[in-house]
Amino acid sequence: MSPGDLSDTRFLFFSGYAVIAETLFSEIRVCPKEKRRQKMSSNTAAKTSANSITKTRMMVQIAMLSAISVILMLFDIPLPFAPSFYKIDLSEVPILIGCFAMGPAAGVAIEALKILLNFIISGTITAGVGEVANFAIGCSMVLPAGLIYRYHKTRKQAIIGMATGTVSMAVIGGLLNAFVLLPAYAALFGGMDAIIGMGTAVNKNITGLQSFVLLSVVPFNLVKGVVVSLVTFLLYKHVSRILIHQA
Repeated sequence: MSPGDLSDTRFLFFSGYAVIAETLFSEIRVCPKEKRRQKMSSNTAAKTSANSITKTRMMVQIAMLSAISVILMLFDIPLPFAPSFYKIDLSEVPILIGCFAMGPAAGVAIEALKILLNFIISGTITAGVGEVANFAIGCSMVLPAGLIYRYHKTRKQAIIGMATGTVSMAVIGGLLNAFVLLPAYAALFGGMDAIIGMGTAVNKNITGLQSFVLLSVVPFNLVKGVVVSLVTFLLYKHVSRILIHQA
């Protein structure tokens, strides 16, 4: 082999080596980036799938708790200090549990779906006015309770939230009854005097709309709030274990 051939051979060898080295270095530079990109894409897809599953489960839970609330509305009892059309039930318990577990927005959704389902099943005698007012009264309890508990998820805050919700429901319920519900019922059932007369029959101190609200409606909502809060307090930790929680 002549010196010229040896030089050509060395040139080809080193050229080939340079190409191989460049390819390897290129792979070293590109592969980690590509792997990171693929990993990020995989993580994003996994998160999207997990979020979709979580949202679906939350929707199922909202529907389930709403259905339970409607069933509980069927089991109501009158109170001795209020006319017979004021009956206490535990339909707010599943709503309050859902509100604590999944947040105030979920609580409002459960309340709305409960009213809608009850409207579909039982109809209305107030052209929807009573249903809207009942929705507002229910939200006046679960919203304050849920908002207070959301940011400090302790037993103490749950109690404070439910106490605040109970007072809120008593106040807003009294106002809505005075200006919306009782006038609507009076228009359907023989006038306001007939409604007041039903209150007088159970409490002789009820002589007008104001005393009806103060001596019948407000105590009714206070008792209901206390009973609902007590049952929720006893059940929440047990029931919440099977529910998806919102962070």
